[in-house]
Amino acid sequence: MKRKALLKHLHKQGCELLREGGRHSWWYNPGQNLRSAVPRHNEISDILANKICKDLGVTRVK
Repeated sequence: MKRKALLKHLHKQGCELLREGGRHSWWYNPGQNLRSAVPRHNEISDILANKICKDLGVTRVK
């Protein structure tokens, strides 16, 4: 899946960009106090995208 689509999904679920790291962007779910790293690749595998959603406590990407 495209990184842009994943970030749009995370934003709709209430997650916020916490900070930019060296090779990853750190996203934060303020409702559940959870964080996860999102790599800066144009394409992110579906397995990794679902793991990021699970780490942040939001619904899976369709």
